[in-house]
Amino acid sequence: MNFKERLLTQPVMILIILSMIAAFYVTLPLPLVDAETPADKALPDDFPGIEAKWGVKVVGLKLSGGGFMVDFRYRVTDVEKARQLFDRKVKPYLIDQTTGTKLLVPNAPKLGALRQMPKNPVANKNYFVLFANPGQIVKAGNKVTVVIGDFRAENLVVE
Repeated sequence: MNFKERLLTQPVMILIILSMIAAFYVTLPLPLVDAETPADKALPDDFPGIEAKWGVKVVGLKLSGGGFMVDFRYRVTDVEKARQLFDRKVKPYLIDQTTGTKLLVPNAPKLGALRQMPKNPVANKNYFVLFANPGQIVKAGNKVTVVIGDFRAENLVVE
């Protein structure tokens, strides 16, 4: 094998490609942070009520997957109160308050539902639920309601 052939071996090619990708991301501008917008703008107005009743704290609600998914994140503060959110029989959904559209959790044949459903949830751990957003109906800034069984988090603002 001559020098040229050794240079173009698979591991070297992978390293070259990864270096090119890293160089691309280094040159991207950093996103601007709006100083007037609080970091917890996705939190509902009655946040203490949700945490007291359901044992969860809403961490965030963001568009993901190029805008085709809505990522709902929450932290469990009381495992017993939050247990219903992890029931496999309960089907979570998200309601866009502008259009009334109901978004569901995708259920891939090999992966299953795109949400975390541990048998034994852990306190002070973050969990997620991904909602499909076909046609990018929900946009950043929209107000939505997340429903998981009897749990309702209303007036969440999508980031």
